[in-house]
Amino acid sequence: MIAIGIDLGGTKIEAQIFDASWACIDARRVETPKSYTALVAAVVDQIAWADRLSGAGLPVGIAAAGLISPATGLAFTANLPAMNMPLPADIEAAVGRKITYINDCRALALSEAVFGAGRGKASVAGLILGTGVGGGLAINGALTPGISATGGEFGHIPAPAHLIKFHNLPVIACGCGRMGCFETLVSGPGLTRMARHFTGHDLSPKLLIAAKTTNAKAVLAWDVWCDLVAELLITLVFTMDPNVIVIGGGMAKIAGLVDDLSRALSRAQLAGFAIPELLIAQGGDASGARGAAYAAIQDRMHV
Repeated sequence: MIAIGIDLGGTKIEAQIFDASWACIDARRVETPKSYTALVAAVVDQIAWADRLSGAGLPVGIAAAGLISPATGLAFTANLPAMNMPLPADIEAAVGRKITYINDCRALALSEAVFGAGRGKASVAGLILGTGVGGGLAINGALTPGISATGGEFGHIPAPAHLIKFHNLPVIACGCGRMGCFETLVSGPGLTRMARHFTGHDLSPKLLIAAKTTNAKAVLAWDVWCDLVAELLITLVFTMDPNVIVIGGGMAKIAGLVDDLSRALSRAQLAGFAIPELLIAQGGDASGARGAAYAAIQDRMHV
């Protein structure tokens, strides 16, 4: 056994133990508590469980929704009961050792670059399209560093004004406090918002996809959603020029997603220039925990 990974999400906390081949050899999932004190206790209990099975002292990585300010150590998160709390420091104090704490979207990007769909590629952009939208960039199997820890918050780039104006799309407040973020339109809830806008009905992504076979307005909602995602993707292409873009999250399970987005991205790209290959994440539910565990190993090697 080589490392422990914790996937800390808004609904569940999953601990995974990895062996030297990076296979998950055991896992344990509990519900995410509603209070901060209970949240810390639950994470500590998950680490204690993994320690009992693996032997105390393995590196621990936590992949969590939200951000930690490098300046203050405080959490910025809408999905955990930890806003403005020193979550990593409190966990470290309770377990008595250093932990590696990274954003869950960046953990997916790292996991897919090293172990998954982007393995062997020089530059891999990861993009989660789920309840929220975010990602990360890995170069030669390592996450790109930055000063603010906000790199990869792709969902909080403003959505393009020309598409919003042309389709009269709603401009609403995002959970981050900004207005008109991509996340409000291209996340899972965003696609439901698009369905309501074009069809007049509250359709889940699954129902919207089913409705495309008979409803022209559902087709329009999907096509505009793909164009919006393509605008986000082309922003990644223009700024990062990755070899591949790996897509994870609940929306990645939609049949035909890669083909539809590839066509939309080709339209958004400059004429005569290539687009990166779009791939679906291979790691499934293990990607976040595996990426965090791998980051913890890297941190220990560089101490």
